[in-house]
Amino acid sequence: MSGSALIMYETGSDGVTLRAALAGELDLADADEVRDNLAAAAQASTYRFLQIDVSAVELIDSYALGALVSVRNAAAAAGVTVTLINPSSPVLKAIQVTGLAEVFGLD
Repeated sequence: MSGSALIMYETGSDGVTLRAALAGELDLADADEVRDNLAAAAQASTYRFLQIDVSAVELIDSYALGALVSVRNAAAAAGVTVTLINPSSPVLKAIQVTGLAEVFGLD
């Protein structure tokens, strides 16, 4: 990735969950690449669930949040359910302000 965001993947022991961990700052510089990477992983996998761990995200702007909504929509079209897990303070605040908690399974 060109900016400061980082994505790490691991498979769940249940055989149906793919986990992605995001770290760093998610902003305009990384939003498209994060969206494309996560959406491709969700659409190309045989997994039914994509859990995105955002505990190490230090900053998230509206572009990156929009990218995560796009990932959720692309994954849903492929039959994959996306949830955000372990939201950091900045992520939780952004989600609460925008009313997206239910969309990301954080309600």
